[in-house]
Amino acid sequence: MAWIITKYLITAGMVVLISEIAKRSDKLGGFIAALPLVTVLTLVWLYVENQSTEKIANHAYYTFWYVIPTLPMFLLFPYLLPKMGFWLTLGACIAATILSFGVFAIVVKQFGIDLL
Repeated sequence: MAWIITKYLITAGMVVLISEIAKRSDKLGGFIAALPLVTVLTLVWLYVENQSTEKIANHAYYTFWYVIPTLPMFLLFPYLLPKMGFWLTLGACIAATILSFGVFAIVVKQFGIDLL
């Protein structure tokens, strides 16, 4: 139980730290948030918890493919925010990401990559 609490505290601490940095510097906050810190931390947690190398490698592999359809959201969000407000923009971006993922999954399936 102590291990799970430690994982939560470290992971949550990273999110809080990044949001605090973003308050002070848009560029630095964006840069740090764009780093695959959560993925790296997840890979570390999987390794420390003695998961198989196949499991760890699969996590990295699928993370790569799942990141690609999320990228349009980062262009859509700043465009919509002044027009729609925060919550509607967030909802629209979530919907666009789901749609992008669905289309992307169909396209890459043609190349033998099964994401669903």
